[in-house]
Amino acid sequence: MKSGILIRELRIKKGLTQEELAEMTELSTRTIQRIENGEVDPRSYTLQMIAKALDVDFSLFVEGKSIKDKEKKAKNDKFILGLLHLSGLLLIFIPTILIWSNKKNKVEGIKNHFNDVVGLQLTVWFISIIPGIGMYYFLSINNFINRAHYLILIGVIIGALFSIMNTINVMNNRPYKRFSFIKWKNNGLYLF
Repeated sequence: MKSGILIRELRIKKGLTQEELAEMTELSTRTIQRIENGEVDPRSYTLQMIAKALDVDFSLFVEGKSIKDKEKKAKNDKFILGLLHLSGLLLIFIPTILIWSNKKNKVEGIKNHFNDVVGLQLTVWFISIIPGIGMYYFLSINNFINRAHYLILIGVIIGALFSIMNTINVMNNRPYKRFSFIKWKNNGLYLF
């Protein structure tokens, strides 16, 4: 019966009248009215014809979620993915892991985003923080190497810029950029 509400929403969004939809599907106007009002539960063949006329996937009717529910979930998913990318600012893995573990079965595509955020964090650690600390403590022979803290600062700033830029891109449905020499393949970690 929820499919009738969804059909009505899609028909109105498409700018069609019940009569026009009936004509496109070779159903009677009264049948369309009864489906939309929830008086009848349409057969799958009828739903396939309606889906074709409305230019949507048939599975949309089978799942039974309204367009508003799907849009709300998509907006929430974008927020969670944006928050995940923003957690890359901290360069500690605990917030990133907490977000991923709480939402891993609820947000589509979160695993790829999680892998990329952790890859960014690891890259900053391995390229600037660890070498900077090593240079500062073990090679502090001359004045130039004593300025190793600049290497750490530059790495943190670059990582922060990428985290903020990726957060903005994810929130606006744009592709984000990877900044990582680490890639995850088939549940394994590879360095490039």
